[in-house]
Amino acid sequence: MNKNTKVLALKYRPQTFDDLIGQEVVAETIINSIKLNKVPNAYLFTGIRGIGKTTTARIVAKSLNCLNGIENLCKESLCENCEAIASSRHIDVLEMDAASKTGVDDVRDLIEFSRYGPTSSKYKIFIIDEVHMLSKQAFNALLKTLEEPPEYLKFIFATTEIKKIPITVVSRCQRFDLSRIKSTELFNFIKKIKDKENGKATDEALKLIVKISEGSVRDALSLLDRALLSLDGKKELDLNAAQKIFGYFDKSQLIEMFNLILKGDENKVIESYRNIYDQGVEPKIFINDFLEILYYFKNINSLTLESTNFSLNDEEFNQIKEISDNVDSEVLILFWQFTIQTLGELDIVSNQHLSIEMFLLRLIHIKGFKPKNENQSTTQEHNYQKDSSEVNIPTKIINKDTINQIKNVSQEKKIKLDPKIDTKVLSEIKIQSFSELVDLCASKKEMKLKYELEKNVNLVKFENCRIEISFNDNLDKDFVKNLSTKLLEWTNERWIISFSKNQGEMSIKEKEKNKQKELIESTKKTDLYKTVMEYFPDAELIEVRPTIKDDDK
Repeated sequence: MNKNTKVLALKYRPQTFDDLIGQEVVAETIINSIKLNKVPNAYLFTGIRGIGKTTTARIVAKSLNCLNGIENLCKESLCENCEAIASSRHIDVLEMDAASKTGVDDVRDLIEFSRYGPTSSKYKIFIIDEVHMLSKQAFNALLKTLEEPPEYLKFIFATTEIKKIPITVVSRCQRFDLSRIKSTELFNFIKKIKDKENGKATDEALKLIVKISEGSVRDALSLLDRALLSLDGKKELDLNAAQKIFGYFDKSQLIEMFNLILKGDENKVIESYRNIYDQGVEPKIFINDFLEILYYFKNINSLTLESTNFSLNDEEFNQIKEISDNVDSEVLILFWQFTIQTLGELDIVSNQHLSIEMFLLRLIHIKGFKPKNENQSTTQEHNYQKDSSEVNIPTKIINKDTINQIKNVSQEKKIKLDPKIDTKVLSEIKIQSFSELVDLCASKKEMKLKYELEKNVNLVKFENCRIEISFNDNLDKDFVKNLSTKLLEWTNERWIISFSKNQGEMSIKEKEKNKQKELIESTKKTDLYKTVMEYFPDAELIEVRPTIKDDDK
């Protein structure tokens, strides 16, 4: 076959260890073992698709059987053995696809064939691709031969699913884990191929190919082949053309959309998404790219431009860094959770396009945010008075467990009363005020609830079977669930516990603390305090207790 008619992935398939990219350690180890005549009974190559497992297996076969020896391994002018192995027609090198020959009978035929020595080379070599597809019985039949084969017999296995291979087989092989190709290395490689093919493509388009290929050389060459064939030979493949060919879109659109979400501009957010959708971008691809952008917003300060795998250019990288400085991590984590949830919802809705629009609106209308470095009470009052269509850039979640707490309230509807509890006794308990609730928790020995009520609850409103409180970061995440359960148990009535963005009263502990401060300040003005300080100038007043009169005893 004319080499020019081959696809790029086959045309530029490595023929020697020098041609391999990204696997230098593996190549060096194998070459040294052959030079020292310490060749293992079996090699096992594992890694993702398209990084050179089968290719490396063939190169190893060439290295073992080359007529010129490992020191003068054929590179351009191939010897008879190397040429036959390269074209998969060498009589002593048998390639077997385990995906199509999985049974024990196939392995038995292989073992029977191994009884005869090589005809025209030093070693008889069996290359088994996708070896994890062999059946359990086939692996068992292979074990003994694999452990103690004849000196002339070598096995080379390749697999993408190393965990599916029995450990008894893995332990009899010399294992090599082939790594993903680094972005910069893969970019330079396909750029050289592009130049050899006289193709026209910008560096940004090639970087997009590198990103999509995820470290796979074969994927990168296949995408490059497709891209170069999609355009007229006189046109240059730029980023916009590459995005249309591969179904990707400009990341700057997502960054701008994210900024609009933070500003709360519904119309522009929906308009921006519809423009992306009209470019032919599938909802699942959009969601995955949105997740990627969220990751960059969260971790941009610990990343470099190269570590983003060419997903971002210089301008986008700096833009994300600038926006992320004004957004708190908790907001981004909550957005991430909503996005993951939406990704699962796409499989159960009929119109994924509409689901994405509702997802974006949900992000805009998430409540409970406040700007950084602002007083909480001022922010809450300001947000309460604002029109719902105006939303500040959300920078901090007042309570990261808000969603779970609200969910717990709805779940309380399903609570069933314990049949052992006397409902007559329960119905006699009436809670008229917040202080009575605190006292009841103390009498029922519910110290954890009492502690939360006194320290972390800022009461907004208390009425019959309804308690409204402000958000508090320190509130236990199970507080609403536990309190609702106990109130149902004690009063035989269902209570609604809701959160409000209005600022509630100070907690009981805060009131006590302020009262103590007032007592200390008033005591410092008394003559007794001044007299004491004259005799004990280093003394410090830390607590004041009111005098208990005899009538109060």
